Amino acid sequence: MSLRVLGIDPGLTRCGVGVVDVTSTRKATLVHFGVIRTPPDMPLEQRLLAIGTGIAELMDEHEPHAVALERVFAQHNLRTVMGTAQASGVAMHMAAARGLAVGMHTPSEVKAAVTGYGSAEKAQVGSMVAKILGLDSVPTPADAADALALAICHAWRGSAGGTVGASSVTSASAPAVGLTPAQHAWRAAESAAKRRLGS
Repeated sequence: MSLRVLGIDPGLTRCGVGVVDVTSTRKATLVHFGVIRTPPDMPLEQRLLAIGTGIAELMDEHEPHAVALERVFAQHNLRTVMGTAQASGVAMHMAAARGLAVGMHTPSEVKAAVTGYGSAEKAQVGSMVAKILGLDSVPTPADAADALALAICHAWRGSAGGTVGASSVTSASAPAVGLTPAQHAWRAAESAAKRRLGS
């Protein structure tokens, strides 16, 4: 049985979305990817409504088992981080309304999961997403590739404990037995993020 994850790279102007199926052997298959766009001159409440409607339609069409969102905990541009937070809130609302669990992942965690290196460049992440999914080219725009990377990261996080989609994942402080280099890197990134967040 495979786990279907909807990855969301939140943003007001471009909200990246990607759906993948991942088996217990960590094989990932592309289901859908795209971007929900809203114009900057549209009233904020209408932009959020459009994003929410787009996400809801994706959830209803593809019926994911879980949702993965980017966690942004530090950013210099206040306007950008506010827009990201607002879009994230809409996505979480839509997921909760359907009883879907939401996983939050930092950019470093996602990079480590798909490339094995928490400081990888965006182009490297896109290339690895294409390789993992067996695609001939990198999904575009970059927001969509990022959303797919989030979905893969979330599914592989479950498999780090031995079962894709497991409700309890082996602690990052627990012995890492039988993990791939990318999963080891993911754990290190997760631990660093938790320390920064004070959790």
